[in-house]
Amino acid sequence: MRGVVMYGAGDVRVEEREDPKIVEPTDAIIRLAATCICGSDLWPYRGAEPVEQQVMGHEYVGVVQQVGSEVRTIKVGDFVVGSFWASDNTCQICTAGYQAYCVHRVLMGTIGTQAELARIPLADGTLVATPGQPDPDLIPSLMATSDVLGTGWFAAVAAQAGPGKTVAVVGDGAVGLLGILAAQQLGAERIIAFSRHADRQALAQEFGATDIVTERGDAGVEKVKELTSGLGAHSVIEAVGTQQAMMQAIGSTRPGGHVGFVGVSHDVAIPGDELFMAGVHLHGGPAPVRQFLPELIQLIWDRTIDPGKVFDLTLPLDRAAEGYQAMDQRTATKVLLTL
Repeated sequence: MRGVVMYGAGDVRVEEREDPKIVEPTDAIIRLAATCICGSDLWPYRGAEPVEQQVMGHEYVGVVQQVGSEVRTIKVGDFVVGSFWASDNTCQICTAGYQAYCVHRVLMGTIGTQAELARIPLADGTLVATPGQPDPDLIPSLMATSDVLGTGWFAAVAAQAGPGKTVAVVGDGAVGLLGILAAQQLGAERIIAFSRHADRQALAQEFGATDIVTERGDAGVEKVKELTSGLGAHSVIEAVGTQQAMMQAIGSTRPGGHVGFVGVSHDVAIPGDELFMAGVHLHGGPAPVRQFLPELIQLIWDRTIDPGKVFDLTLPLDRAAEGYQAMDQRTATKVLLTL
């Protein structure tokens, strides 16, 4: 099969890899209908994380080709979506709604789903079948549930976005944009998007943003306070993972408010005195996407939401290197790879 391998910073290749096989009786093999490039894939691409001949990809949708002897809820022919963490969905952590921390979890990025085929561990707990075979135009939106929509949704829930709340969103990448969509679906009264890019601002407003703030850092914090009578937002989503973004999120939150942080953290250190005096709640980390998959799939199936709009560039798998370059250079927000 063909699959994407990153040999080093800026060096992405599509090459022949061995077809996956059933390893454990709880495994399934899927043929991908689509995959995509994640913002977190840019960290090693830019040299911020070490990488050497690493298989790439952790987001996936496709059709089940084979199941292990102990798989009971998924069958050959099902169209399925799964999270970027494989989980059994039965341990105490999973049943509490935190499948990303399952005691048997497997990080799908170590398997690599930017490929024609993929082995999915813990298939019964990881994969969710759609109600039927989806229309082709639904596939991008279903693809988004595997990570960026599920992550944005978790961020909004962690920030306790809801009716009567003002929500601010730090980060205008795919996760931030879908955090806006999630906040709107959860009933937020006002949604403030931090963005300096006209195309992303337009999509943010389409997804439900009521205000756009172009300032960053302390200036961005002051602008949010200006828009909220000096108090700050009730709920803030942090979807970047940098020091500035985290402090901007905390600073934009009113005392007693909630920060949902889902940006992959890189050298973030919160000064204790600033955190102590902020009086805010912090909750986040790797999103338990599996918790939300049934609800999100149904919303897409019913055409209530269209998160697939975050994909602004579609390329065949063989041109994955172009997709990485486009996201690195910000000429694309998120790249869908077709097979």
